[in-house]
Amino acid sequence: MSGSRRSWRRPLVMLAVVAIVVSACGSDSTGGIGTGDCDTTDDVRVQLQWVAQSQFAGYFVAKDLGFYEDECLNVEILEGAVEIVPQTVLATGGAEFGLAWVPKALVSREQGADIVNIAQVFERSGTLEVSFADSGIESPADWAGKKVGNWGFGNEYELTAAIELFGVQDVELVGQSFDMLALLNGELDAAEAMIYNEYAQVLEAVNPDTGELYQPEELNVIDFNEVGTAMLQDAVWVNADWIAEEGNEDIAIRFLKATFRGWIHCLDEFDECVDIVLDNGSTLGKSHQAWQLNEILGLIFPANKGIGIMNEDLWNQTVEVATGQIEELKGATITTDAFRTDLALAAAEALRADGLDIRGTTYERRDIELLPGGE
Repeated sequence: MSGSRRSWRRPLVMLAVVAIVVSACGSDSTGGIGTGDCDTTDDVRVQLQWVAQSQFAGYFVAKDLGFYEDECLNVEILEGAVEIVPQTVLATGGAEFGLAWVPKALVSREQGADIVNIAQVFERSGTLEVSFADSGIESPADWAGKKVGNWGFGNEYELTAAIELFGVQDVELVGQSFDMLALLNGELDAAEAMIYNEYAQVLEAVNPDTGELYQPEELNVIDFNEVGTAMLQDAVWVNADWIAEEGNEDIAIRFLKATFRGWIHCLDEFDECVDIVLDNGSTLGKSHQAWQLNEILGLIFPANKGIGIMNEDLWNQTVEVATGQIEELKGATITTDAFRTDLALAAAEALRADGLDIRGTTYERRDIELLPGGE
């Protein structure tokens, strides 16, 4: 069983590239894969947005396979929870690195958190609006007169921007739980879903009419990448004061280098990466985690400029949607110092010099067989 197969390409913005020498802590390395032969090791923490799952596979792989150790880093991975806001953790010194969606981080910046995006790991949005094929919902215009679910909590703006873009009238926006039960029970005509999680939950459920799992052809999917209101999601953020301290840019480059190496490793060692996520305590089943990793890699690769390097066209689109939809950002000026590309570029170029595929241009989504309940 396979999921949606969609790609989104935009013209590249050519940037001048400034070579940055990457030096491993306590060694004479000039950017090659680290040896772990360190005079000293730097301790850092990375705050995830949620609990262990394939959404964060690159970080767990980099830790478990010693990629961070190779870069003279001792990395503690902090799992997230409902009450944990990574941007706040960064702003209060609880971690050196934090993962957050761009629009949510922009709100935190507007509220005083001086944080900077140093690596845009996800190049595409994973947000969908899912309905059953017999609903007749094939485009945002078809939401008129329908009950359309969304999670709120800052996850709804791609949807509300699409409603505005298509001039949809009489749509009933309904708050939904972080699952697809309301859609499956017929309480909603369409439901918000991440392509790597909730969409799979529908495909792991049994269609009572057939006695078999739902199939993709029984669903209609609206992909906000195609609609034109997609917003950038998982990125690596740091506290601006921390990154300005002497030596911390070097630490950040080494962290990104090892993390990117973890993601690239999953391109070829897919099954190993799934097992690593499961070994790190994921409570979700193996087939669900395989689906999730498959779709997450599709959000990262192909990376038009290289993994983690910002596509400025998509940044500008995100800012446009955010300042048009998010109350806290309306009228705000989002300055260009909200992100930087030099650190991710240095990390990616060091990996490219070692022969790694930093763009993942040959990656194709696998066909994943989902089992009931994602087991």
